[in-house]
Amino acid sequence: MFKLVTGLLWLIVLVRFILPLPWPWWVKALLALVLLIASQYHYFSRLSSGSVFSPEFPRPLVIAFNVLFGTILLLAVFMLAIDAASLIVLVFTGDLPAFATELRYVAGLAALALSAFGVNRAIIVPPLKEIEIAIPGLDAAFDGYTVVQLTDLHISRLFPAAWTAAMVVKTNRLEPDLIVITGDFIDGSLDHRRDDIEPLRGLRARDGILAISGNHEYFFDAEGFLQHFEAMDMRLLSNSHAVIERGHAKLVVAGIPDRSAGRNGFEAPDLGVALRDAPVEAPVILLDHQPMQAQQAAEAGVALQLSGHTHGGMIRGMDRLLARANNGFVSGLYQVGPMQLYVNNGTALWPGFALRLGRPAELTRITLRRKG
Repeated sequence: MFKLVTGLLWLIVLVRFILPLPWPWWVKALLALVLLIASQYHYFSRLSSGSVFSPEFPRPLVIAFNVLFGTILLLAVFMLAIDAASLIVLVFTGDLPAFATELRYVAGLAALALSAFGVNRAIIVPPLKEIEIAIPGLDAAFDGYTVVQLTDLHISRLFPAAWTAAMVVKTNRLEPDLIVITGDFIDGSLDHRRDDIEPLRGLRARDGILAISGNHEYFFDAEGFLQHFEAMDMRLLSNSHAVIERGHAKLVVAGIPDRSAGRNGFEAPDLGVALRDAPVEAPVILLDHQPMQAQQAAEAGVALQLSGHTHGGMIRGMDRLLARANNGFVSGLYQVGPMQLYVNNGTALWPGFALRLGRPAELTRITLRRKG
């Protein structure tokens, strides 16, 4: 499917952009070949590691692939938009406007510049995003309690040990009460990622680190990874919960595995099991990698759900398509019945499509407040 879709995008660029250019044939052939190779980025990723989700190339090459791949996507969209505008002019005037060479140059340069900017925004250590969320029934002892949410780290050749270490330093400077990681730690095998994930061992919070699995864990050795993270002083919540106490006051943080766990031979998500024996008077924060089942969580009495998975839609406009695939939830804070849902844009994102335009990455500090 990847090869078909990306090949079609390349074909649009070839026919509508490259071939009409007034350049020597060999220059156009060379450009077409470079973009053809870039369009098959995911195929080469699979050759490098056995998976389209784990490009095992040097980081500069992964970045270059993403810039060129993004250029193809944006340029194909620009060409289709220009063609659509030309057809509208034809309908109203009876004449098909000439497609000036200068317009092709502008479209090509704009696509390349936007793609390079979008990749740059995708691979930085993200800026801090501060939000406050009022929780019904929250005891005064937890008013001002801070939770740092990390999600969709996708530690990989694109987000290696140096990036991870810088992100850990920035997180620890916030001195949070609790760190939660809502899935998609890695892309690649444990052997490939062992050194890259090692800086996560340095994460510090007063009440520790709670985490859940994401769908990408199940593309690789999920059992090995989850055991490895447990050994790094993270508590993995898999249909279970933790109770945080401040004197007599209590706060429940529950976690369920990703929706894909059951299809991969692991325990399927079960919110009822996760909340079994939880203190009934305590507000519940639920960690669920994907936001699409938020309505069920609201009906179960959850006060706040923290999710990721969507990467915020990555590109403004394209986020509407991803929202449709996630029951309308793609980025930011939502009210779902009596429950609040926060969908994080992601600390990083999948290295197979590392492009952010209008949907920035975030290092998210959530401050809990009493409601009413």
